[in-house]
Amino acid sequence: MGEATESDLGVVTINGRELTVYDVYLVAYRGVRVAIAQTALQAVKRARAAVEAMVNHSDAVYGINTGFGFMKNQRIALDELEALQHNLIRSHAAGVGVPFKTPIVRAMMLLRLNALIKGYSGIRPIVITHLTELLNQGVHPLIPSQGSVGASGDLAPLSHMALVLIGEGFAEYRGRVLSGAEALQAVGLEPLRLAAKEGLALVNGTQAMAAMGCLAIEQARSLAKVADIATASAIEALLGSNKPFQSAIHLLRPHTGQMASARNLTRLTTGSQLMATHANCDQIQDGYSLRCAPQIHGASRDTFAYARQIFQVEINSVTDNPLIFSETGVAISAGHFHGQPLALPLDFMAIAVAELGNVSERRTERMVNPALSNGLPAFLVAKPGLHSGLMVAQYTAASLVSENKGLCHPASVDSIPTSAGQEDHVSMGTNAARKLLQVIDNTRQVLAIELICAMQGIEHRTAVPISRGVAAAKSRVRQIVPHLSEDRVLSPDIEALSRAIEDGTLIEAVEEAIGPLE
Repeated sequence: MGEATESDLGVVTINGRELTVYDVYLVAYRGVRVAIAQTALQAVKRARAAVEAMVNHSDAVYGINTGFGFMKNQRIALDELEALQHNLIRSHAAGVGVPFKTPIVRAMMLLRLNALIKGYSGIRPIVITHLTELLNQGVHPLIPSQGSVGASGDLAPLSHMALVLIGEGFAEYRGRVLSGAEALQAVGLEPLRLAAKEGLALVNGTQAMAAMGCLAIEQARSLAKVADIATASAIEALLGSNKPFQSAIHLLRPHTGQMASARNLTRLTTGSQLMATHANCDQIQDGYSLRCAPQIHGASRDTFAYARQIFQVEINSVTDNPLIFSETGVAISAGHFHGQPLALPLDFMAIAVAELGNVSERRTERMVNPALSNGLPAFLVAKPGLHSGLMVAQYTAASLVSENKGLCHPASVDSIPTSAGQEDHVSMGTNAARKLLQVIDNTRQVLAIELICAMQGIEHRTAVPISRGVAAAKSRVRQIVPHLSEDRVLSPDIEALSRAIEDGTLIEAVEEAIGPLE
């Protein structure tokens, strides 16, 4: 959490420079309020004054007194400039598909505000205060999730967001879907009449893909911890060894993520009497999914850290076009709206998250397969044959990791020109972000299945105590999923444990027992 967050007051104060990925999570998921630093509004006012000077000048300035995209050379009359901005938002609100979930919408609103207040967009302070008020009052525009090509920004999603500011479109407010006009009325706001440049400033940016990316980074960070917890549990169940996790080993190949995962696995397995009972057995090496867990999980962790660095820059950047330089009174067309800097790490993250699922499914297979499980009953049930046990839970994990492999085809390698060839290369970064979120959801379910199998496997061993970390995880799992003594419907168990992974309560239970994991 950066300096921008005043957590004791439940407020994130933004100034365009210090917003963090974790701040975005707080506003998106925990409903933390947003305040605008007063110093930032001075820069906003200066940029607005520059725009108004351009409006009264005879020169053509893109997006202020011209058309957009291919129609950049079409001059617009002075008395039509307001209509130009409203028409832009209406025409560009062409999204389709299931609406974004509320946390993504909240993150989009926050990120657009943080870009606008940097003072290079030429927007009036009233637009900023209106958008802030919608966010703080819980008015969430209904934004279709499909339709952005990720260059010229996220035009369609941001246009649906902006519609509500002018009293159009639809929004969710206190569990009800209202028209934009009704939503504004519910919180005591009037529809805005947008002035020159303001419509373009609202819709020209990368905030849909950036919002999804920020939330994905936080979710992926949690999944990396859960993957270590699940691995430690599987090691206990499979009578594996924690010797490969010693720090002396990993100092010889000191990748940051690998070392963090090795330290986690060491702490999670320390003190296991079950592990001590087979310390001198004739099993020379564990399978790679156990022995190489720090190397595999660590590579994913390093990917998430790289993505965080990229997104940390992006969420404190200006992504408009044209940029308004109030010091010189000029507007310059450039390309900060292009999503390529985000599209590549979003695709990379999908691969990294999928690998956490791939290796998890292999550990699950080792536990349910009597040829690999070191003496556990087939499919982890007392009477295999009469009962199928966790057989098909592994099928589900296999299906999900296979689906992930298709979803990991990079969206960023595709580009389809738009706007009659004016926009001849696009990032498809928003598609990359949407796929990433699905990979995260799938992987969460795969890890839930591994944990169910691991706890079942441990209970088929003798009553020798396991490590404190795994015992804490097992206690939390058993609060949700009872022991499988005979066949039952497994879907509710998997879904319920997946929710405990998503809401952080599984990690909290383990960290209460052994301290914070890395």
